[in-house]
Amino acid sequence: MKKIHIRKPDIKGLSVKVRNLKFKDIKEHYKARKERRQKILEERRNSKFAKKMQPVYKWMNRLSLPLQYLLACVINFFIEVISRHSLFQAWNYMTGTPLVFLFNAFLIFATFMIVYLFKRRVFVRILLSVFWLFLGTCNGYLLLKRVTPFNAQDLKVLSDALELTSNYFNAFEIVMLSVGIVAVILWIISMWRRGGQYTGKMHRLLAVAGIAAGIMGYMGLTNVAIENRVISNYFGNIAFAYEDYGFPYCFAASLFNTGINQPSSYSEETMKEISNDGALTTSETSLPSEERPNIIFVQLESYFDPTEVEWLRFSEDPIPNLRKLYKEYSSGYFKVPSVGAGTANTEFEVLTGMSMRFFGPGEYPYKTYVKTHVLESAATALTSLGYGAEALHNNGGNFYSRAKVFNDMGFDHYTSKEFMNILKTTPKGWATDDILVPNIMESMDTTAGQDFVFTVSVQGHGDYPTEPTLENPEIKVTGVEDEGKRNAWEYYVNEVHEMDKFVAQLIEAVEARNEPSVVVFYGDHLPTLGLEAKDLKSKYLYNTNYVIWDNIGLQKKDGNIAAYQIMAEVFDRLDIHSGTIFNYHQQRNKTKHYLSDLELLQYDIMYGKQYAYEKNGAPITEGHMVMGVKDAEIKDVVTQLNGDYSIYGANFTKQSKVYINDEKQDTKFMNNTRLDLKDSELKDGDTIMVAQVGSSNTIFRTSKTYEYKDGKLSEIVETDDSVENGRQAFTDQEEKKD
Repeated sequence: MKKIHIRKPDIKGLSVKVRNLKFKDIKEHYKARKERRQKILEERRNSKFAKKMQPVYKWMNRLSLPLQYLLACVINFFIEVISRHSLFQAWNYMTGTPLVFLFNAFLIFATFMIVYLFKRRVFVRILLSVFWLFLGTCNGYLLLKRVTPFNAQDLKVLSDALELTSNYFNAFEIVMLSVGIVAVILWIISMWRRGGQYTGKMHRLLAVAGIAAGIMGYMGLTNVAIENRVISNYFGNIAFAYEDYGFPYCFAASLFNTGINQPSSYSEETMKEISNDGALTTSETSLPSEERPNIIFVQLESYFDPTEVEWLRFSEDPIPNLRKLYKEYSSGYFKVPSVGAGTANTEFEVLTGMSMRFFGPGEYPYKTYVKTHVLESAATALTSLGYGAEALHNNGGNFYSRAKVFNDMGFDHYTSKEFMNILKTTPKGWATDDILVPNIMESMDTTAGQDFVFTVSVQGHGDYPTEPTLENPEIKVTGVEDEGKRNAWEYYVNEVHEMDKFVAQLIEAVEARNEPSVVVFYGDHLPTLGLEAKDLKSKYLYNTNYVIWDNIGLQKKDGNIAAYQIMAEVFDRLDIHSGTIFNYHQQRNKTKHYLSDLELLQYDIMYGKQYAYEKNGAPITEGHMVMGVKDAEIKDVVTQLNGDYSIYGANFTKQSKVYINDEKQDTKFMNNTRLDLKDSELKDGDTIMVAQVGSSNTIFRTSKTYEYKDGKLSEIVETDDSVENGRQAFTDQEEKKD
């Protein structure tokens, strides 16, 4: 047997060469390398195979445009295979709607026109092909996790999504994803090294003209396709739109078609008529202040009544508390703007009274308009009547930019998970909703009068495991033959059962306050469990459920209602007439031109000249919100035997971080009164404080700052200038992060 000899690396010789290396040597090395490369290419061009293929290459160059379109068709087909998770469904789509298929292929073809600007045409085609297939793969994977397809707005929440990677990918999937990405990158690099170059004369001006022609051709073809109803520029259902009109067109539409287009009838005169010469902006109520109730809205993540599924069976009623509320209080179906995802869009409709149907397909106003502009909402409508406005969410404060959005909507406080002492989570890592009860009570205690509290839960969030996860589930689920799907449904139903318990706990806590109150519970969208309209009793994928509980004797009034109408409906029952959009719903619902005039009003307020505000002024010009309702408190610093430090105080959470001289320390959360520091050093004269820190190291709120001296702390009294400088520093940090 032949022995294998491993040559010992000549480390010493290599180091000598490196020390004696000169710039001239480097230059000659790369020159020789280039010459070798040219020699190899020349040998390939003069090889027998190359000579035989020269006539073929010649004809391929002459027919490059039709061949390029054929490549676009192939890529488009594979995108649809990935998106639809089925070769046969993609084939049926291609053969059943050939005009739509060819139109989408033309979009891909138009992007391929840039290859004529480069000599490495094959390599550029490979890059573009990988790009389109990558987008299709993203869409296909997201459709496995939710009903809403991949759209341009997902790119705007990418930073938030990366923080939730573990919630959507298991360890094996993360490893395989990393391996796949590295493999593709290495393959692309190898193709760049091995790929040939176009040897003919370059006509770059002609190539630029071709690119312009491709863009103009696609725009013209789009208008023709819309006019002939081959495609549509309105997506009433984004998931169905992707199925009907193809991924390339729908993704491009979500990228470029954003905001609300100016309606043709928009004018100052029209807006004066719609706003009743500014009367819509008035705020009034006949209720004396002492009779005005607390108004609490609770958005339940992925909630709907599971018994709405025709074929699902349960060992017992999974929502006994909500079922009782449905029978005794106003309830019905709740029409939401999305399925399987899009929590923030349901929030937007509820808080503003605006309809998502007028925005671009797949848009999240939280990540576009409201992130950078103030906007009147239920918070501004009620604060104008003396209410306090509180927002809560047991998830990260930066998720969907809520820390900015709630400020721009006029809330007084926002309590995110960074301010909650979360000790219980679901098996998938989401905070349980029971933590919201004490935090809602604390938020209501910030004012002596009435409160508007808007709460967003997270416990029911997907995805839902197909493997057995719950050891002893309270609710057993049957009616599903596939074991994986049954496990997913059983997990979801038991989380809904826990949410039902939270509803009962919250009502009990509200009743104990002995204050007039109204609490509205509703689901933001259906769960990501592959439901179809035929599976539901309502035969509609955009229905969840709502109920309006109260202790003031409101008449039970059942009915179905849209998310953008619910706030106006509750206000009307309480004789509250405040907020431009809410007043519009109360006065114009079910009248002629109701929806078209609503579109005009939304456009005027958000993108137009705000004619509706000319008489009484805008309800909000800047935000004033504070994160959380309590400061973290530092009471003492104790040096442990091993030299580490323990910070004792109050209101600490897992997101509490200690800063020494404005530098964040490695902080270990022990409990709500103790934080431990490891590998930190305190010297006389050092400053110390505790901050509640969100994603991207965003500091939401800080404790008082102390000076450390002789083992003791003394408070540093901040001047108005130092406080203002701190606020400016936070603003600068946020601007850099965005």
